[in-house]
Amino acid sequence: MNNSIIQDITRSPLRRSLFHFTRTRNLQAICALDALYAADVIAPQYAGGIHREELQLAEYEGKKILLNAHLRIKPELMDPDTSVQEFHACLDRHVFLWLTERDCLTMAAMYARREPEETFAILQFAAYELMQEHYEAVRLSKYDSGSSPRYPHRVAYHKSCRMLLPLSQFKHRLESLVPVKASEIKEVLIEHRLAPISRYLQTLYCSDPERVPEAWRTIARPMTELRRYRDKLVAILHLIGDFYLFWRK
Repeated sequence: MNNSIIQDITRSPLRRSLFHFTRTRNLQAICALDALYAADVIAPQYAGGIHREELQLAEYEGKKILLNAHLRIKPELMDPDTSVQEFHACLDRHVFLWLTERDCLTMAAMYARREPEETFAILQFAAYELMQEHYEAVRLSKYDSGSSPRYPHRVAYHKSCRMLLPLSQFKHRLESLVPVKASEIKEVLIEHRLAPISRYLQTLYCSDPERVPEAWRTIARPMTELRRYRDKLVAILHLIGDFYLFWRK
């Protein structure tokens, strides 16, 4: 394990946490299992390259969990040696986390527009500890791996499993498809399972307080607080930067 890699990624205060976006209907199951599982673990019948065109209700260890539909990825976005089915199978082997509040909030806003009747939640985790204890299972992505850009010809990369960089190879594999510096990391993915999440969970942001598990009520906050938290942190960093420039004069 190379802890200096994790230190480099989490050096900025804006990259000290990891964020997982989910539906509030999944919170009770996630809390009871004390884990986040990839789709291929929860429901192999809906994974392995199968295109999920709609939400799927699955059951794992007696708990009901909703699996999101896959976005329809246009073949023009794919690398020539990777089919859409192979790429979906690759994605289904991972748990998805965002490295910044901004990117996670962008996804939350997109889903809120598409599904106004649904309620959502964001789980905030301690980034350093989580990556340290899942070191071999961590993958880094420079792009939103599961996205489906509207205009494929404007995209500067092609999707393949090579997009997902093992943590140990960060700053060793230098190519445009993968992040080569911490500020380029958009997603952090964990192969198969993230557990126990209670060890890393810092805050639960939820748009429906009625769905907050009893065990998490003391760390639950309204979803709107996450944006305020980010804005306050950015303002503090700007003040520090202004003070540094003033001090150097």
